[in-house]
Order: sequence, then C-alpha cells, then structure tokens
Amino acid sequence: MAKTKILFVTHEMSPFLEKSKISEITRQLPQAMQEKGFEIRILMPRFGNINERRNRLHEVIRLSGMNIVVDSNDSPLIIKVASLPAARMQVYFLDNEEYFQRKKVFRDEKGEFFADNNERSLFFCKGVLETVKKLGWSPDVVHCHGWFSAMVPAYLKTAYKDDPTFKDAKVMYSLYADEDFDTVGAKYGTMAAQADMRPEEAAPYGDGSYVDLYKGALSYTDIAVFADGDIHPELKAYIVENGIRSFSPDSDVDYEGFAEVFEEFSTADIEETA
Repeated sequence: MAKTKILFVTHEMSPFLEKSKISEITRQLPQAMQEKGFEIRILMPRFGNINERRNRLHEVIRLSGMNIVVDSNDSPLIIKVASLPAARMQVYFLDNEEYFQRKKVFRDEKGEFFADNNERSLFFCKGVLETVKKLGWSPDVVHCHGWFSAMVPAYLKTAYKDDPTFKDAKVMYSLYADEDFDTVGAKYGTMAAQADMRPEEAAPYGDGSYVDLYKGALSYTDIAVFADGDIHPELKAYIVENGIRSFSPDSDVDYEGFAEVFEEFSTADIEETA
C-alpha cells in the first residue's frame, strides 16, 4: 500500500527560525509522522535571518527558475534545501531577494508590520503549490501552520482544484493563540483574485484582519486543528456555525491522534460535523 503523503507548510521551523510555538510543532510533528510510515515534505520561506552557511542550505537547480506573479509583479522563485540528518528529513526553502532578503521577518526595525506582507504571503502560497507541482509529488494532506500560509487552502480549492497534483488533497489548518500579525488589508483577497480565482472566491478573506484572514482560510479547510487552548472565540464560533470539522490534540505530542486523522484523510471522505 502506498504511503500517505503529507505536505507541511509553515513560515517557521526549529532550528531554522524560532518565533513561536509553531516552530517546535513543525519540527517535531513531521518527524513523528515520518517515523510512523508517512511520506512527508516541508516547505517554508527562506527569510533573510536564516543563516545559509550554518544551516547548510543549497539551491536546488532543477526546482528553481520559476516566476510567480503577484499584483502584476513577476518575481523569480529560488528553491533551496537543507537536511536534518538526525531526523532524516529535508526542508525546502522558498527564496526571493525582494520579498525575503531582509534582516527582519514580518516587521521593520521600528516594529512596523511590513506594508507588503500581503504580497509576500501570496508569493509564498503560490510558490509552495508550484514547487510541489515541479517536484511531481501529489500530497494526500496539506497541513498549514501560521497566517503566512493563509491563502493556500483557497488556492487549492479554486485555482488548483483540477490540477492532477492536488485534486484529491485534503486541507488541515492549525490555529495558534500567539502570532505576530497586524493586518494584510482587504487588498490581500483582491490581489489573490486577480489571476487565480474569482473575486467572490476570495471574498471570505474580508478586510485582511486576523479574524477575517483565518475565516477565509477556514472556509476552504477540511479540518481545523486547535493547536493552542486559547483560540480566538470568533474563529471557534465560525468553525461551529459553518460545520467545519475540528481536531483538538490531547497534547503537543499527541502523535497517535494526528496519525489517525492523517490516515483517515487519505483513505476516506470526511463527514462534515456541526
């Protein structure tokens, strides 16, 4: 029997970038799933404060050379990879000089949220899916972590829904209580809809606030994961009101619970529950 394939999408992961609880979850969960027999891939941005020499990143020539269009900006996508020998895992990094080669991740030296974080996120989300296509690898499950991956579910269910690489993929989205976020503005959905989806398909992302951003992502998500105990009450209510299935791990190391969910996604349709 073929292995269940899980794509992990995150903006941070230990030891490369550690900003929040996300970095530890995305470091340990993929390894645990791989040890249970799942086939995994991990993609994240190559932010400028990730040390290439120390982490031994190198470019993957066969994957690089693509261009990603966001808001009429046609920008090159460079793919790099690093290995975690102790875990027998590789991590793919999406790089672009304009969007990612900065000393700071989401805020400037004055603590202001970068004005182009909306473009940066969309570049990453589109880049992830195009990179996976180029890998020739079809995931059964796409598991997103962090606000930076918020448009991945919508892209998967609209622009890429008929693509052979993703047509059967299910989406999981982990929600966390503490994220470094201000707003990406209403332009986030507008830019996403320019060439890849209809305006009404991007409408759930609303004004780009934290709540609206996740309402948009959740509207295209098969199962929401409560990765923290203190999830925004509006998001909890939205999940219930829209009959989105949710999963609450018993702990950060509830790998048996995650394995059961991942395996179910690969073998059967999910029954919606209120």
